[in-house]
Amino acid sequence: MVGNQTYSYKGLVVGGPQPGSDDTPVYRADSFICQAAIHAGVITNTIGGCGVLKLEGATHSFPASKQNGISSVGFPSTFPKSFSFVSLGSSQETCPNDPRWPLLGITIGALATLWLLCRSPPVLFFSTFFMVFCQVGLVSDPPTLPQFADLVSSLLANLLPASFVAFVLFRYCARPLLRPLSDATYQITKTFLYLPPVFIGALNNYTFARLIPLERLTPHDIQRQPGAKVALAMVIPTVICIILSQAWQIRQGGLMPHYLKIYCTMGLILLILLPLPGLRLRIHHYILAILLMPGTAIPTRPSLVYQGLLLGLFMNGIARWGFASIIETPAALGELPGGAHGWWGSTFPNVTDTTVNITLPGPGSNELYHGNGNITFTLWEKERMADLGVDGVSVLVNDVERWRGYLDEDTLGEFTWHRHGHNGLELLHRPTIESDQADIDSKDMEDEDDNRPEDLFFRFAFLKGAEAGKYGGAGVWLEDGGWISPPPPKR
Repeated sequence: MVGNQTYSYKGLVVGGPQPGSDDTPVYRADSFICQAAIHAGVITNTIGGCGVLKLEGATHSFPASKQNGISSVGFPSTFPKSFSFVSLGSSQETCPNDPRWPLLGITIGALATLWLLCRSPPVLFFSTFFMVFCQVGLVSDPPTLPQFADLVSSLLANLLPASFVAFVLFRYCARPLLRPLSDATYQITKTFLYLPPVFIGALNNYTFARLIPLERLTPHDIQRQPGAKVALAMVIPTVICIILSQAWQIRQGGLMPHYLKIYCTMGLILLILLPLPGLRLRIHHYILAILLMPGTAIPTRPSLVYQGLLLGLFMNGIARWGFASIIETPAALGELPGGAHGWWGSTFPNVTDTTVNITLPGPGSNELYHGNGNITFTLWEKERMADLGVDGVSVLVNDVERWRGYLDEDTLGEFTWHRHGHNGLELLHRPTIESDQADIDSKDMEDEDDNRPEDLFFRFAFLKGAEAGKYGGAGVWLEDGGWISPPPPKR
């Protein structure tokens, strides 16, 4: 969430250039840096680039805009940190070339040469597996790790079990396909039908991930991700047509009873896993590749294409994400179930009008703006918190955590925020407009615009020890002193 707006499946870029201004664009400090750099025109989404980021202080408004294929979101209030990009001179704009594409070219060239000159199925398969696996895990789509040594460690940790799976796939899927085609007359056919799909699948982050907006095959994602239903409506008929065509070839070869045993066993296992309580069945793309590859073991030209694609998806899934479980908890998937046995953090404090007290300057006050004042929240719901097993509350103000209170440390459970324009973001124990007014009057050089109140966004979550649960929707303290309560929790 940004303020009181929710954004799903979208890169977080908050801010940008002010409308009609030539000033350097400023972005909220929690924006994704690379996407903000693309939005600002510092780098491109195609070849990347280099730039220098400059940390700024607090910024009081972040406009929304669309530039260079990136849509930023707006935020109409103060955020304590921001950043911009420094304009570089022509002599400083030279950036080292991105090594991913030259290295990919070397890998493709080496494997293409091997496939054209070598006829041994084990050599072709395992050379392709090891080279492409390393290409994905170290270069094309590596895990997000800070050091190269960490990448190597992660790669080797996944390579050993992946090699065992690859051996099984070779013995029961690739060898029956490649051995009958080991004659020299099939060298060019094998190379151009098997190898390109391998790279298409292995470079999933550049191919299918960009063309098909469907990250995970879970009901939660299908319902919420934009374009997921349309993508699924296109993918499912295509996959069904491929399966039916392969099934016809299997039947023509007299192998249908054998394959029915294999896939009935797989289907039975999935049916057993599907209704397990408190868990979600998740078919990762590496699992999908393992499930479908046996159907490509018949020596036909379409099987070369399908198996190459599935092998590439298998390598991408393992090298990038590792062996993720086929069943996961809703919390691990980002789903927050309700109900009496749901995760304690799936609900949040119930902040209503009766638990909020706003104190604003009276008619005789020296305060220039009526909206400046104090807002106090009474947050303890002792019976409900005891039922949930939580022991505190966390408060975000303008998407930044500003307060944590615990039942055993604070008997009242009151959180007070004092607003005095941009500069009045100070935490008090109770409303004291009069005492603060003396300090305000002493600031003779203070800019009057800095005293103007602005909308503030408050969000609340339960605490269990140091862990915070889900933050609820935002309550808004309007600049005129009015209050809009956040949506209530479902339980």
